[in-house]
This record gives sequence, structure tokens and C-alpha cells, in this order.
Amino acid sequence: MTDLLRGPVHDVHVELGASFAEFGGWEMPVSYAGTVGEHQATRTAVGLFDVSHLGKATVAGPGAAAFVNDVLTNDLGRIRPGKAQYTLCCTDEGGVVDDLIAYHVGDEEIFLVPNAANTAEVVRRLAAAAPQGVTVTDQHREFAVFAVQGPAAAGVLDALGLPSDMEYMAFADARWQGRPVRVCRTGYTGEHGYEVLPRWADAEAVFLALADQVKAAGGQPAGLGARDTLRTEMGYPLHGHELSTEITPVQARVGWAVAWSKPRFWGKQALEAEKAAGPRRTLFGLRALDRGVLRQDQTVSRAGVPIGRTTSGTFSPTLKIGIALALLDTGAGIEPGAEVEVDVRGRALRCEVVKPPFLPPRTS
Repeated sequence: MTDLLRGPVHDVHVELGASFAEFGGWEMPVSYAGTVGEHQATRTAVGLFDVSHLGKATVAGPGAAAFVNDVLTNDLGRIRPGKAQYTLCCTDEGGVVDDLIAYHVGDEEIFLVPNAANTAEVVRRLAAAAPQGVTVTDQHREFAVFAVQGPAAAGVLDALGLPSDMEYMAFADARWQGRPVRVCRTGYTGEHGYEVLPRWADAEAVFLALADQVKAAGGQPAGLGARDTLRTEMGYPLHGHELSTEITPVQARVGWAVAWSKPRFWGKQALEAEKAAGPRRTLFGLRALDRGVLRQDQTVSRAGVPIGRTTSGTFSPTLKIGIALALLDTGAGIEPGAEVEVDVRGRALRCEVVKPPFLPPRTS
């Protein structure tokens, strides 16, 4: 894995005994003491995730916010400076180049956090379309991102003197021991949580301070394994699985992140046509009724007739059953409560169809 990028606290993860894997071109910690334990610590206390592989980019200049609003799907006009918003960068055909978080810093500055593997393409598209005077700057390795997630997350930030009393999807710029830190009330676990963005050079000091307080609160560092089981329980899409240039927001049930009344955004015409006609497939959740492990790209059938494929699958440490997300053919007439079968290595595993999420979110 020598050709992979490494985050600013890689050596700390090594000292903590992490196992690593490639993700989005980065060498990332998958687990430290076990995915199930890290998952449960996040649900019951607090987990600390290093997600510094996430992209960062700034769109700046006169009319920067108006420009971003004209191309991405959600409506920045719905939020004020100091708030963040989930949004999508789509192709003209309605596929998803990336899903990302837009931080509304002001009319002349929008800070974006795309997915690691898609950052360069998002920046390229925005830069190519930007009007005169608006610049798009890739800042992928200028900021680290640490997610502090779980019921005890606010206490961890309070102990470090960082802001915690803010609305969901709000952010604040603060300082810790003289170091600039941006704190946002966001996350990818379904729990009350925050994402802490220090400068790359300050990352190790901030991470170690967070880790000390997380340990004191009964939590622990958590890797990408737990991040995936946590987000799957919540039905949160992962680009490359539930979203892609071939999977639209209408199909993936994230049409709520599309401001349909806006006069323009990339993919508007194609998405409006799909919404009016109805998508050919729709994302559902699957709960295993028998023992078995659900994984990505398994065939889903009903009465022996294939009707779709799983996009993600895992064992749910909270529910103690196998769960999956799957795109199912609309023409099959599937509704929540229906029973389907998933081909698990040649064995038909019975599953109940549900509408995600599998657990109620506790982000408030």
C-alpha cells in the first residue's frame, strides 16, 4: 500500500494498533480493537473517527454562493451563513458525480467537503463552469477531519473548550490552544455528533487531545469498518454503492436534497423527467429473516424472479441481524413488508423489505 495517500495522523493509528485498508486512494484505519466494539461504543458513548481522506475545496469570489447554488442540487438560499447543507453534484443525465457537504461561509465563500475519490472531478467541473472572478481551490491536504460521534460527543468538545451548543448542520470557527479549528454539527452515524476540522499541521495535537477525552468518556477510536456498519444501519448512501453516475438521487431516495423549484442546477431536466415518470428502480432496506451475511452485489429475487441487487450489506451490531440496502425494480411492485430472497453463495436467504433507516436517527 506504499502508493496510497496517508492522513496527517497515520503514525498515531499505527501506535494504536490499527489495521489498514485502501479506501478512495488512501490508506485508512479499518479497525483498532474490533469493528463491533467500536460500533457499540459510538452508539452508547462516543467514537472518534479520522476521516481526513475526505476532500476539501473552497469556492470564493463575488457571487460564489450564487454560482454554487446554480450548479449543485440543494438550495443554499434555504440556509444562512454558519450552516452546512447536504447536496449533490450531478451529471446532465441525472447521475451523481458526488454527494457532499456545502458550508455556507458567506456570499463570497462556500467550503465544500466531497468524497475522497471524487474531489478532483468535483473541483474540475466547478472550476470549468465558474464565472470570472470566482476561484475553485482544492484544499484536500490542508485540513484534517475528525468525526466525534455518539451520545457523549458534546462533552468531549466541551472538555476541550470547543463549541458544541449548536443546531444540527451548523458550524463555527473556533480556536484550540491558539490553533484554528472549524467545528460542524454533522456526521455519518445517525448519532449526535460533530466533525472537527483543524489545519493539517495541527492535526496530530488535536486528534490526541480528542482521543484522551473520548477515552475518559468511555469511548474509543473507531475505523472505517464501524463507520460503514453505522451508516448502513441509518440507510445513509455511500457513493459508489447507493449513488453513482448510474444511480440517480430519485432512485436512491435522496430527492429531498434536490431543490426542485430552483430554476437551474446540473441534471435538472433529466431528474425532473425521471421524477415525473417514476424511477425504474428504488432503494430499499433488507432485514435478514434467517442467519446469513448480506454483502454488496448479491441478487435479490421474489418467487424465483430476479428483481434487483444489493448495493451494501453487513451484519448489524445493534440489531444482531444481517441487513442490506438494495435497488429493486419498480415494476416488481415491492412494498415494505414484502418477503424476498437474496442469493448468498448459492443459498436463498429470506429477507423482509423495509424502508430505510433500520434505526431512528438520534442526531438532534
